[in-house]
Amino acid sequence: MSSSTINAVSNPFQLFDRAEWKRLNGHFSYHLSQDEVDNLHALNEPLNIKEIEEIYFPLAHLINIFVERTKDAHAVVNGFLNKNTQRLPFIIGIAGSVAVGKSTTARVLQKVLSMLPGKPRVDLVTTDGFLYPNKVLNSRNILNRKGFPESYDTKLLLNFLSAMKSGVEEIQVPVYSHLEYDILDNILQDVVRPDILIVEGINVLQVNSSKGNNVFVSDYFDYSIYVDADEKDIMDWYVNRFESLRATSFQNPDSYFHRYADMDPQESSAMATKIWNEINRPNLHENILPTRYRADLILEKGSHHFVKNIKVRKI
Repeated sequence: MSSSTINAVSNPFQLFDRAEWKRLNGHFSYHLSQDEVDNLHALNEPLNIKEIEEIYFPLAHLINIFVERTKDAHAVVNGFLNKNTQRLPFIIGIAGSVAVGKSTTARVLQKVLSMLPGKPRVDLVTTDGFLYPNKVLNSRNILNRKGFPESYDTKLLLNFLSAMKSGVEEIQVPVYSHLEYDILDNILQDVVRPDILIVEGINVLQVNSSKGNNVFVSDYFDYSIYVDADEKDIMDWYVNRFESLRATSFQNPDSYFHRYADMDPQESSAMATKIWNEINRPNLHENILPTRYRADLILEKGSHHFVKNIKVRKI
């Protein structure tokens, strides 16, 4: 077989356009109020009930197949070993670029999965909480590398995931404030025996790990999702979000970025573009984008921020 023939048949994903994907939603349909929808999306990221019904309901169906398969496997293995161990959380990783909409995807998925039959407990943890505090980043002269692999306490993140997959019933994780641009002191998030745990962050599919450790974050995932879009669209979303924040959150004197509050729109756009080109774009190309095809499913967004295609890994 020639190399060209091998390449032609080596695509590990099945592609579904939006119309084909939404037809997969045969029975999972629950009511969400407009207020609930409004509380799920982030700044400058449009979201409507149609997007949830056509994209996230079928996605919840698919994930539930894997959740139920894991339940069945747990019961069978318990029977074989003559044990009655507690089932461990089903962990979902969500990755993608800054400003691509990972947080909205994670929140919507958390909401929709919690509406599945049996009403599972679904917790959401972001890897922002595992960034080193600014004082540590400053001491290492890498504050301008925040979001790059070296800015995360990967050992702490791995310890958290290991605890979840070891049956630890309750654990606390750090909390990050985007207003203060830092880890909050003495504020922790409680994670208590979730049925499903969503871990969202730009770094969750990267193969880099703590020094001397060959265990990767993604080793703990039962399913993984990459949120994707054209780089030009992501940059536009980032610049537009920066301008919206400049006119809102940055106006708060407690904001780390308050110094940008008095910029005019042209200055704001120039600053956001500079940050994108110097920090976010290199991180995207060096560390984030290369992990895309490690995911089990890829959500491809169009310029309007809505999903246009879905790629599902073949099994």
